[in-house]
Amino acid sequence: MNNSLFSCLAMLFLLTGISCSNSEGTKGKVIYEAQCASCHMLPAIQDLPKNLWKEKVLPEMGARMGIRDSTYNPYKGYSFEERYAATRTGVYSVVPSISKEEWRMLVEYVVSNAPDSLRKNDEVGSLKSITQFLPHLVNVDSIRGSYITFAEFDPKKDKMITGDIRGRVLEYDAVKNTIEKKFTLDNAITDLIETDSTVYITTVGILEPSEILAGKIHRASKGSSVPLPFEFHRPVHTLAHDFNKNGNQEIVVCEFGNLTGQLSLLVKGNDSVFEKKILLNHPGALRTIVRDMDGNGKDDIIVMTAQGDEGITILYQFGDLDFRAEQVIRFSPLYGSSWFEVLDYDGDGDQDIITVHGDNGDKTPVLKPYHGLRIHLNDGFNHFSEAFFYPLYGATRSVSRDFDQDGDIDIALISTFPDYDSRPEKSFVYLENISSSDFSFQPYGLPENVSGRWFLMDAGDVDKDGDEDIVLTCFTYSFTPVPEDLSKKWRESDFDMVILENDLID
Repeated sequence: MNNSLFSCLAMLFLLTGISCSNSEGTKGKVIYEAQCASCHMLPAIQDLPKNLWKEKVLPEMGARMGIRDSTYNPYKGYSFEERYAATRTGVYSVVPSISKEEWRMLVEYVVSNAPDSLRKNDEVGSLKSITQFLPHLVNVDSIRGSYITFAEFDPKKDKMITGDIRGRVLEYDAVKNTIEKKFTLDNAITDLIETDSTVYITTVGILEPSEILAGKIHRASKGSSVPLPFEFHRPVHTLAHDFNKNGNQEIVVCEFGNLTGQLSLLVKGNDSVFEKKILLNHPGALRTIVRDMDGNGKDDIIVMTAQGDEGITILYQFGDLDFRAEQVIRFSPLYGSSWFEVLDYDGDGDQDIITVHGDNGDKTPVLKPYHGLRIHLNDGFNHFSEAFFYPLYGATRSVSRDFDQDGDIDIALISTFPDYDSRPEKSFVYLENISSSDFSFQPYGLPENVSGRWFLMDAGDVDKDGDEDIVLTCFTYSFTPVPEDLSKKWRESDFDMVILENDLID
């Protein structure tokens, strides 16, 4: 064989090898896009580092696709009852949806294209210390640490209502500086609704991820309570509203769940007994807001969902208690959607949506540069486009009001999963609106001596002086690792709540 022929054959083999490699990569890409976009928005491979794809996401994905891996057991750590409940969901398929060879190509495509690490978010620099608000620390009990699981300002009572992991409901009057215990239940409280005649208290049942239905909604009065005759799947939010204008309020329940979950509606019949109706058969329902989004005179439901197919869905009411669901905003399942608000941000007469993303208490607890707050503007036909993004690692909640009373919307934002390597950690940001038209904000942070693992937030005229205050609550329960110095400080802390008293009106 002469050298020329040998060179030609060598080049042919090389090109054939490259072609096969490219072909496999293309097939892997096609398989990845087909499989991962079948249930939710296709996540960008660059949004997670290589090690988390290999060790966390792909094994879980494989288990759901019926790919057996001796190194990964999706039921590990489950009790027998929990495993039985999870098995019955059918989420972890026993029949492979693709071949082992296709799975190998999918894995190789993802791992070969994933970055070694995520880019550092340098867009948010140091924050000015806030001056418009004066922090006032509040201790609602005699127990060290804080375990508040529900917090909301009641403008009718001018009081902060809190519920905790121990099942206690307290009312705090900031003007009188008094705390009154109202109810005691046997489980962590996630919501409370007070109608003209009844108080409904929601308990989550099981705080950790679970398939077991143990949540309850209790009808409470005069210090005692009776549960409604339903079991709910980790309910996290409830809303009471008379949707069909018949004088009875329906109750919308966000059953966050785990592998499964749903958005449900409790409808009171002529016999005053509730019946349950499923609105969305989907896990991760977080919060609902009522608006007439299509102008037909009937109130609609806007809901945020997480747990896979993350996004905002409008349930349009076209007949009495008949709803049509349309997902109007969709997010990657890696975003960790955690909160949203509906308001007319730009003053054009339609409803815009603010969303917050940063739940990092899952399988991929890494600092993610796409976490933060987004403003989505409405074109007048409920088509939404992202117009502004403020990055904040681990962002979990916002309150948007005209705090400085200058005619535009300011925003307070908290993070439950901040960058702890950056001290002081950026776990609270107040965005003073400088110009709504070009989304110009001046960011402020808390004084360095005010620190907590912020979990919940609300706003209202807590001190009754004519302006809007901000209330932050702490939760020292451990979701993810926290630096030991901060963990110790928060465990031993004797305050549960911080009222940022607006100093705008003296």
